[in-house]
Amino acid sequence: MKNEIPVQKGKKYEIEINSLGSSAEGVGRFKDFTVFVPYTLPGEKAEVLIEEVKKSYAKGRALQILRKSADRIAPKCAIYDRCGGCQLQHLNYEAQLRIKRQQVIDAVTRIGKQPDVPVHATLGAEAPWNYRNKMQFPVGRSKGKTIIGCFAQGSHDIIDTENCYIQKEFNNDIVNAMREIVDKLGIPVYNEDRHTGILRHVIGRVGKNGECMVVLVTAVKDLQRSKDIVRMLRERLPKLVSVQQNVQTYRNNVIMGRDTKLLWGKPTILDRLGSLTFHISPRSFFQVNTDQAEVLYGKALEYANLTGRETVIDAYCGTGTITLFLAQKARRVYGIEIVKPAILDAEKNARDNHVKNAEFIVGDATVVMPRLYKQGIRADVVVVDPPRAGCTPTVLETFANMKPKRIVYVSCNPASLARDIAILDGLGYHAREVQPVDMFPN
Repeated sequence: MKNEIPVQKGKKYEIEINSLGSSAEGVGRFKDFTVFVPYTLPGEKAEVLIEEVKKSYAKGRALQILRKSADRIAPKCAIYDRCGGCQLQHLNYEAQLRIKRQQVIDAVTRIGKQPDVPVHATLGAEAPWNYRNKMQFPVGRSKGKTIIGCFAQGSHDIIDTENCYIQKEFNNDIVNAMREIVDKLGIPVYNEDRHTGILRHVIGRVGKNGECMVVLVTAVKDLQRSKDIVRMLRERLPKLVSVQQNVQTYRNNVIMGRDTKLLWGKPTILDRLGSLTFHISPRSFFQVNTDQAEVLYGKALEYANLTGRETVIDAYCGTGTITLFLAQKARRVYGIEIVKPAILDAEKNARDNHVKNAEFIVGDATVVMPRLYKQGIRADVVVVDPPRAGCTPTVLETFANMKPKRIVYVSCNPASLARDIAILDGLGYHAREVQPVDMFPN
């Protein structure tokens, strides 16, 4: 039969791996049939046990690597193959940067239909370990003990984590302190199946100056023995300046609720991006890799090519981080964001940094930008940093109608970026170059 599937569940096959998929799993073919194999690398040959078969692909587990890639290294983390936090620790860092660049090239070429746009080498991190300034781990129980860590890949089984190598060291200290405190004080741990217990998540945030915050996410409004928890955290964590409780009573997978109360210390911690200072609250959005965020925003500022005379529009401005970077070199910057709390944070960040040439507007860019145009405001440069889904065609048309000299597009998703590049090309804005920045090593 023409459409007969050449692999069967439960059987072993030798498979050549050709590329990496979007979740960093190896992608191979057996008799022209696609097989996804986690923790394998391009150029490798593996003995694979097939665990799932669909009409157009199968998934398998590598029993042994028969031919290893020269780029393969031993993972640094002992729980790497069980934890869902990292996908690339078995690949050396230079190769990670090459593969990430190739993902962008493939998207721009295949989806964007722009094979001639140069994609530069990925800007890697000087420190690819211990870079995450924010940790949010679920809390559970196993064999009579409290466990805190990442979910295993594709499941809600918690993998107990004492030392996560991509977290700032202080976040690991928080996890280990809270595990001990929960057991000592007998704090009931949340059970998501039964919707019982109190403590759901532990969140840690670390500022560049060393200030640290602990946020305890609870399923109830009243956290029993909160004073004892604060006292024990302060004893164990000398750099701690803030302990807060966030209440999330709903039976869903959303990590944080709307209500937060200060249990002890300061309501925010300070972080820095370049010369700018930001107040970080429990629910603030802030890039988790501060050093690479500086590289990214610096590149956006370079591409904006500002002389100090320009009017700039920053669509999807969030809490105003890119806006304030641009304001350093522009005459006037307008930040647009549909989420009102983010705009309130942005305005506070502008005041704190004494930035007076930035104006923030709550609203949909598709509505706000034509309104600004009617008011006679012309953008010399448009900067956009949309969600993963990218921009709507209406937003892109609005950009083009304003006739800016340049559009700087910051993206966290090569696929939606490539699609939007193609749309902009049809509107008269041809992509000149693409610069990948590695925000999440390993």
